[in-house]
Amino acid sequence: MPSNKRVLTGITTSGIPHIGNLAGAILPAISESKKEKTSSFLFLADYHSLIKTLDPDLTHNSSFEIAACWLACGLDPKTTTFYRQSDVPHIMELAWILSCLTAKGLLNRAHAYKAAVSLNEDKNSQDPDKGITMGLFNYPILMAADILMFNADEVPVGQDQKQHLEMTRDIANRFNHHYGEVFTIPEAVISDETGILPGIDGQKMSKSYDNTIPAFIDTTKLKKLVNKIKTNSLEPGEPKDTEGCTVFSLYKAFASTEQILSMQEAYKNGISWGEAKNQLHDLLEEFISPYREEYLRISKDRGYVEQTLKEGAEKAMQVSSPILESVRKKVGIKGF
Repeated sequence: MPSNKRVLTGITTSGIPHIGNLAGAILPAISESKKEKTSSFLFLADYHSLIKTLDPDLTHNSSFEIAACWLACGLDPKTTTFYRQSDVPHIMELAWILSCLTAKGLLNRAHAYKAAVSLNEDKNSQDPDKGITMGLFNYPILMAADILMFNADEVPVGQDQKQHLEMTRDIANRFNHHYGEVFTIPEAVISDETGILPGIDGQKMSKSYDNTIPAFIDTTKLKKLVNKIKTNSLEPGEPKDTEGCTVFSLYKAFASTEQILSMQEAYKNGISWGEAKNQLHDLLEEFISPYREEYLRISKDRGYVEQTLKEGAEKAMQVSSPILESVRKKVGIKGF
């Protein structure tokens, strides 16, 4: 094993980056990549996107926008391994090998699959698997391949992905037990600070719910979206609770400790929702503005983004090649 700790993070290319991605994944991953004795693997999960959308233009455009976003936010391709999932075919090969050891019963317990089955049952469908693709069912295996292909030590994930990381550990342990030690057993790293950011409707901010605040929209559109955030009917002057409040949750994710304490006091003193939203907009605009400028600059040079990802894939395969070769030998796929 290398002396450096390997940290791996991916983001699905099924929509434009939003501020939840910034706070929950991109900026923490970039910050981690700058630490000494850390080897960071940061990738665009474009094959995963096919589970969520079959729109080729969306997948393609999203891949570029997200790549440009990571670069604009300070990712250094010289000190990290930054690549497209689809540029590393070893991952897909490993996914097949892992699928041959993974029990169907394990995948039956995946939250996303169970939720889809439950939805069909609520509709009294005769087929509980109606409309459920093998992509959705096998998602945990592809995620396991993403992680194990590079023997990641740590994987930052949200609470909604914790189960998939546990499945990855199960799959790795099963392979190692059957064939001998090959894979590092990864640890989940779950941030308690930002958690899952809510969208403008109060649900988890997600492209699937169409409730996101895009990361790099102009200040006028940002203002309109912030004003759409759902709040209760408490009047100005009435004390307000920060707990479970979407406006405060978003504010807290980007504010300093001093700003958070000040806003908490304002809530106790009955700040109006209009003023709270004004303060949230101003905070977000100040935070996002420099990243937005860099994003717009990088977006004009598609060739630079493409070349960066290609070079990242070459670096990634320098790591994945010997690991996959070891896996092939272990399972008996080798020359005579």
